[in-house]
Amino acid sequence: MIQEYVPGKQITLAHVIANPDKDVFKKLGLDETNTALGILTITPSEASIIASDIATKSGSVDLGFIDRFSGSVVLCGEVSEVEASLDQIVEQLHDILDFSVCKITRT
Repeated sequence: MIQEYVPGKQITLAHVIANPDKDVFKKLGLDETNTALGILTITPSEASIIASDIATKSGSVDLGFIDRFSGSVVLCGEVSEVEASLDQIVEQLHDILDFSVCKITRT
């Protein structure tokens, strides 16, 4: 059996966690004064660098985590700032780089 992975240009997860329990921040090693987390999964994984740049330029958010090998990005900050950053990432990756994007979800 031959298995092959051919990544597309896509955002497969864009999610806001509003007001998570402070233990979530603690376990992730993030500042507990934040009120939201933004989570992204992007392929190709190198685009996580572009998404992180867009996020920090479009809102007052901190990068909690970025992995250029898995395409994971975690943002933290105030709920409205995290949402605004995710909006910009999804919009710009779609419009500028022709990415397929998912809907931003929220819990």
